[in-house]
Amino acid sequence: QVQLVESGGGLVQVGGSLRLSCVASGSIFSRNTMGWYRQAPGKQRELVAAITSGGSTNYADSVKGRFTISRDNAKNTVYLQMNSLKPEDTGVYYCNAHISTIPIYNWGQGTQVTVSS
Repeated sequence: QVQLVESGGGLVQVGGSLRLSCVASGSIFSRNTMGWYRQAPGKQRELVAAITSGGSTNYADSVKGRFTISRDNAKNTVYLQMNSLKPEDTGVYYCNAHISTIPIYNWGQGTQVTVSS
């Protein structure tokens, strides 16, 4: 069973930056499309960024131009660089592999991001 471990969250002021990391166990990591999801308080979890096995990326409109997703297949790790953070970016961030935006594996514990104004 693949395990996902997210880290790097924290409390940051508006306009600040954070870099999230997600380590995935399992040898099939390099073949999966990976995504970062966000669950804001009282809202459903949403996909904010994705990266294919070949390195193509996609972003939700709300984060486009501010967030950058990347991956290191040798380390089974996917990253999310978040810049120009806004209060609405607050939430718990999770990573997962997905097919057509449908998550594949059990969720990890996530990492909390809080943007204060």
